Amino acid sequence: MTDTLAPRPHPARTLLVLGFGAVSYALVQTAIIPALSDMEAGLHTSPEAGAWAVTAFLISAAVLTPVLGRLGDMFGRRRTLIVAMGLFAIGSVISALAPTMAVMVIGRVVQGAAGGALPLSFAIIRDEFPRDRVAQGVALVAATTGIGGGLGLVVGGVMSDHLSFRWIFWIGAALAALSAALVALLVPETPNRKPGRVDVRGALVLAVGVTLPLIAIARANQWGWGAPQTLGLIAAGLVVLALWTRLERATPHALADVALLRYRPVLVTNVTSVFMGFATFTSFLIVPLIVQAPTSTGYGFGGTATTSALILLPGALIMMVMAPVSGAMGRRFGNKVPLTLGCGICALGLTLLAVEHNTELELAAFHVVNMMGVCLTYAANPNLIVDAVPIDRTGEATGFNLVLRSVGSSLGAQLTATVLSGGVLVATGYPSDEAMTRGFLMGAGVAMAAGLVAFAIPRRFGTHVSVGEEIAAGAPLPAPVLVGTER
Repeated sequence: MTDTLAPRPHPARTLLVLGFGAVSYALVQTAIIPALSDMEAGLHTSPEAGAWAVTAFLISAAVLTPVLGRLGDMFGRRRTLIVAMGLFAIGSVISALAPTMAVMVIGRVVQGAAGGALPLSFAIIRDEFPRDRVAQGVALVAATTGIGGGLGLVVGGVMSDHLSFRWIFWIGAALAALSAALVALLVPETPNRKPGRVDVRGALVLAVGVTLPLIAIARANQWGWGAPQTLGLIAAGLVVLALWTRLERATPHALADVALLRYRPVLVTNVTSVFMGFATFTSFLIVPLIVQAPTSTGYGFGGTATTSALILLPGALIMMVMAPVSGAMGRRFGNKVPLTLGCGICALGLTLLAVEHNTELELAAFHVVNMMGVCLTYAANPNLIVDAVPIDRTGEATGFNLVLRSVGSSLGAQLTATVLSGGVLVATGYPSDEAMTRGFLMGAGVAMAAGLVAFAIPRRFGTHVSVGEEIAAGAPLPAPVLVGTER
């Protein structure tokens, strides 16, 4: 169902507002990483309990992202985006005032609603932009998460070194509130709607299925990867997710169109998202550890959290340069090309980091190479989803893509930590240089595997038009043929 087509604002204005919201979300998401030690000390809790500040956000985002995507498809993406950013602001305030880790976790769960901001933004771009600018618009918004993530590392490092972790959340609350206000004032409402209802039962079952494996992954370093509780939770989660897919097939107005998720371009793109989420966090975790490790380790530079954040920052900034490149390549050759190329460049950057990480310049330069590849894939992934699905399912489909990328990030973070902890030297208490090398090479291998998987994506499939063209034509966008073959 579509509303009457009203005059639309210039796409550049909409893009700036959506990009600001993406930066705000990503900044707080990464700023907490260098500030975890400060948070644990301030709340008088253990590192194991402190990890729940990260895990709670991932679980909440994994569950709420597809829910908000569906709500946006039903009730309007602009309205739902305002709600998502409003909840993010409220959760930030709760976290900033938290007297205990339990209250902090509650705040992080509320913040997780912002996970729906990106798929909602992608859907708005598809609604509002001319056909030839959709790919670049999606790529630029996807890349701004890299800018926000890089700024977040700097902000988190500065807060950790000089002020308090609570400032991270106050800054996040202010940015989220401003973002919500800008969306309300400057972004038009969605002309396309898909009537239906929210599949509460499906959301609850999905929550259980996603939560159990993420808990197991988050606790695997304490329990052991082969421990019965680790394997049991992972197995139980997979069983619940299998049951969830059967439930969704039999549910009217289901949370997810399982047939759409099994459509080959969507399925293969989602698999590459899991792998690249894994590979991305490899350098995010290992590079700061090398910078901040004491010189007595033989490889560390003895730097501060701020120093490590500044070394990572050029890699984040390069994403703004590479995003238009990814969009232009996708428009000319198909988004499979920048996705596959990006996986290879990411693998190259991580391999260079494994071979040479003896100076701060080498770390910064090779991390830039790594992030160039990451940007190409992050920008191409949502564009592949947007091209593959009907216009009224954009929020839902891109939401699930981001959920799977978060799962890959969580898995990558934990497996990288396992590799590093397995190489800790008694003399220094830090991982060995060989363990750092193994961690980088593991990420490179996963990135290369993502590139090989990407070859299974059809060269060309589907098409989309701007909402203005679609309404003027008087015909809805045809749904893709869900047969998993190239057309």
